[in-house]
Amino acid sequence: MKPASDRAVEAPTPPATLRTLLTLAWPIIVGRASQTIIGLSDTLMVAHLGAAALAATATGGLNSYTVLILPMGITFIVSSFASQFFGKGDLAGARRYGWYGLMVAVLTLVLSLVSRPFIDDVLRLLPYSDDVRRLMADYMRIRLLSAGASIGIEALANYYGGVGRTRPGMMANLAAMVLNVLGNWLLIDGHLGFQALGVSGAALASTLSTVVAFAGFFFFFLREGKPEAKVKLQLSEFGRMLRFGLPSGFNWLFDFGAYVFFTNVVVGGLGTAALAAMQSVMSLNSVSFMPAFGLASAGAILVGQAIGAGKKDEVPGVVKLTAGTALVWQCSVGLLCLLIPAILMAPFAKGDGAEQVMLIGTRMLMISAAWQVFDAVGMTMAEALRGAGDTLFPMAARIAVAWLVFVPGSFYSVKYLGWGDVGATFWLVAYLALLAAVVFLRFQAGSWRKIELVDGAVPAH
Repeated sequence: MKPASDRAVEAPTPPATLRTLLTLAWPIIVGRASQTIIGLSDTLMVAHLGAAALAATATGGLNSYTVLILPMGITFIVSSFASQFFGKGDLAGARRYGWYGLMVAVLTLVLSLVSRPFIDDVLRLLPYSDDVRRLMADYMRIRLLSAGASIGIEALANYYGGVGRTRPGMMANLAAMVLNVLGNWLLIDGHLGFQALGVSGAALASTLSTVVAFAGFFFFFLREGKPEAKVKLQLSEFGRMLRFGLPSGFNWLFDFGAYVFFTNVVVGGLGTAALAAMQSVMSLNSVSFMPAFGLASAGAILVGQAIGAGKKDEVPGVVKLTAGTALVWQCSVGLLCLLIPAILMAPFAKGDGAEQVMLIGTRMLMISAAWQVFDAVGMTMAEALRGAGDTLFPMAARIAVAWLVFVPGSFYSVKYLGWGDVGATFWLVAYLALLAAVVFLRFQAGSWRKIELVDGAVPAH
């Protein structure tokens, strides 16, 4: 018998309440925050080694996610399927999609192993200094070994979240975080007899912690499945998941790819100090992003459960509640960025180039306060559409905004108009504002009401 606190949350009843949302959201928030702390601890714990180590670690982590972002986006659709099956009372159907998500994780591991030999060749194409490039290549080669485990955790967390149990994913991410921080302490500077490995030590700590956390999570998933009949996986269902999941994955890939280009080419072209400052600012902003994304993901679960139960008219109320809650959080963080930017930047501005990192980072952080509102609205609407299975249009719209507006606009403004780090950060604000407008209008248009993600869904009431 599972404890009451970890039983599946019942499908939403009208109207969805703040308590319902937060009950689902807080474990997701803690889990996402734990993921953030993994990257943040890597960055903070190598900062004393200088700007090159800071830039290599932060940007190396970002570049490693280039391999992960497509399969990660695919696994998000696992939550959509699981929540709709849960809404119609088919728990066995929901569990099958946990397995399909794990199949994506296996494919990710293969992809990461294939990509490792090309890391040096790709990095030579980018405008890094020699020391940053060398350190970054070392970091990425080690970090990519955990790619399959990272996606495995995402797949299982999305399955459990879809059936209203967000705590198992939280526990897996917390375990990874604790192990990572401990590993960083042991391996970056060398403690308790371990060799000091610097940037490579941070990568090794992240890799080992992720693999161990996934192993524990997978064992938990297997143990829970023992009392059930043998799961009968179907190729047609896996294909259906990919049909809706691939647009979700490409949505994230092209969005993330645009940001990677922006970071490596636009900001990277401004020098090591600007690159280190931007990565520090984004590490800080992830503290606001991950909780807001956790709220948006919880809202998407409620959207999927309502649709699975045939209660589509409840969805706008769920989205309104989710967006309002996310706005309160993000605006509060934005206010801190505006009022105390130097205090927030202080932990990152250490070692060689500290003064420049502080100066540039403070400017960027103050401007970042402007995008908090747009980020909250955009995430909430995008996740609600994903929960309903509307993934193709948002993908096309995001690709257009990212690659026809944001990438060329930021590149031209910084390289040819001399807008510098202020102009680069301005373009991030403009990008997020335009994305928020697009997904908001798409949700308001109501096309998601016509999508049947799960065959045999309960008719709308």
